[in-house]
Formats: sequence, C-alpha cells, structure tokens
Amino acid sequence: MAYGVKIAKGDAYKRAARKRRHIRVRKHMSGSPERPRLVVTRSNRHIVAQVIDDIAGHTLASASTLDTSIRGGEGDKSAQAQQVGALVAERAKAAGVEAVVFDRGGNQYAGRIAALADAAREAGLKF
Repeated sequence: MAYGVKIAKGDAYKRAARKRRHIRVRKHMSGSPERPRLVVTRSNRHIVAQVIDDIAGHTLASASTLDTSIRGGEGDKSAQAQQVGALVAERAKAAGVEAVVFDRGGNQYAGRIAALADAAREAGLKF
C-alpha cells in the first residue's frame, strides 16, 4: 500500500521511511478529551512533548529541552528526554489528564523516545 512518499537513497530514504511510519500511525490514532494524544517531536538536538486534544485543537500541556528547568542541565540527550517525560507528565496531571495516547511521530520506539515514554509512565501517566 503506497502512502505517497517517494523512495530515495541514503539519508533521504530514512526521512521517507519515517514519514511513511508517521502517516501509518496517525491514520489509526486521535486524541480525545478523555485520552488526549502525547505527541513527541525529536530533532538532533532537542525533544518536545505535547499533550493535545485533537477534537478541540488545544494543547493541554507541553515540555521541551528548551525549558529553563531542563536547558543546559546535566546528562546526555537520553537523560534530558527522561526529564522532559517527567515534566510533561507532571504538567498533564496538573491539567487533569490521567491517560494519554502515545504518538511517537514516526520515530522508532527506542532511545530518547523510549526514555521519554518510560519517564512519563513512571510519573503517573497511563498509556
């Protein structure tokens, strides 16, 4: 089944594969007021997590490595991802969110993505 993403070579192939995964995952997932979507966006340098209610189109809580409490902190990128996961879970619970749908955004569930998810679970969010 084609998803409209052309296959390329090298790094472009990895980006195309990520885009195909993202389209495939998002086709089956949507956030509701009862279970909003926990969206994870990863770049080479930073990681961002947002809790989004898709029906209302509102962001209920967010955290990122750009936050002053995490920025310039100790540890590698995985440790910072754990801090982001704990912080977004804390902010989501303050907004009244107990359970979420995890949207990895086409990224493979490993490394920083898994570290963020595990930290959010330990902080009390249910996936």
